[in-house]
Amino acid sequence: MTRVYGMSASGNCHKVRMVLEALALPYDWTETDTTKGDTRTPSFLALNPNGQVPAVQLDDGTVLAESNAIIFYLAEGSDLIPAQRLERARMLQWMFFEQYSHEPYIAVARALRKFHRDPKSQRAVIESKMAGGYRALDVMEDRLAKSAFFAGDAFSIADVALYAYTHVADEGGFELERFPAVQAWLARVKAQPRHVDMR
Repeated sequence: MTRVYGMSASGNCHKVRMVLEALALPYDWTETDTTKGDTRTPSFLALNPNGQVPAVQLDDGTVLAESNAIIFYLAEGSDLIPAQRLERARMLQWMFFEQYSHEPYIAVARALRKFHRDPKSQRAVIESKMAGGYRALDVMEDRLAKSAFFAGDAFSIADVALYAYTHVADEGGFELERFPAVQAWLARVKAQPRHVDMR
């Protein structure tokens, strides 16, 4: 059985749970709290020397890290990865966008506001993330005004990747009501079979 080392309040970890639940795959979840140093212990660093969650340990003991790599592996051969070549490339395009143009702004602003022991001391850093986050939301809004999902007409792991931090972007100070197409897409994702909320 797949063992997941993850922090439930982390969007990157939530991606993994969303895919496992969507595909009804069996797994064990080991809560691993980065704020308590759980990822800096020798035993965890032996699993993932980068000291980050999520990490998954597969049936044969192999360990895989990096959230988008993990969900790609888990979803291989399922309807969450488009069969058509161009849609599959678009899926990857939006997953790269999530890591480069979305997560460094939206997730970081949220982490500093929600998890930093002294959020007020991080005000300048948080403010420096807002323009980039809104730019990412603008790009998403434009895409979602034209397409139900990011890779095309069907829900894919690109939507999982972008949903994880977008649906809690308000915790980072972002005003999602400014983005009606994004809000409608969030509702479509939440309506997917076996959707699971962040815990």
